[in-house]
Amino acid sequence: MYDRHTLIKQNEVIMYNKLSNYRTTWTDRADGCGHVTYIKTAIVSWDNDTITLRHDGWDSVTTKRKMNQASHQFCLQFGVYQRNFEWFVDTPQGETLPFEDGMKINRI
Repeated sequence: MYDRHTLIKQNEVIMYNKLSNYRTTWTDRADGCGHVTYIKTAIVSWDNDTITLRHDGWDSVTTKRKMNQASHQFCLQFGVYQRNFEWFVDTPQGETLPFEDGMKINRI
């Protein structure tokens, strides 16, 4: 049995892991391809083989959060984080790579 506090916490987690439509659009096509656009930048694009990540100079907390939300919402299995002012990507294969704008990583 869940109490009210637990349900609120679960809803917060669910909302945090899903993209909001504030300045964000996305497409997830039936053929396995899609993209997430934040403001005017396609920050995450994917097809059946690769995922492309871009910040286009907008290396902000919000951009990272939306990238991670896209990964979670569309089961892309990558993570973007920052350590000592540098961005890193945990790939679906378990590697950690330095983030490069426009980088492509393989899907599994």
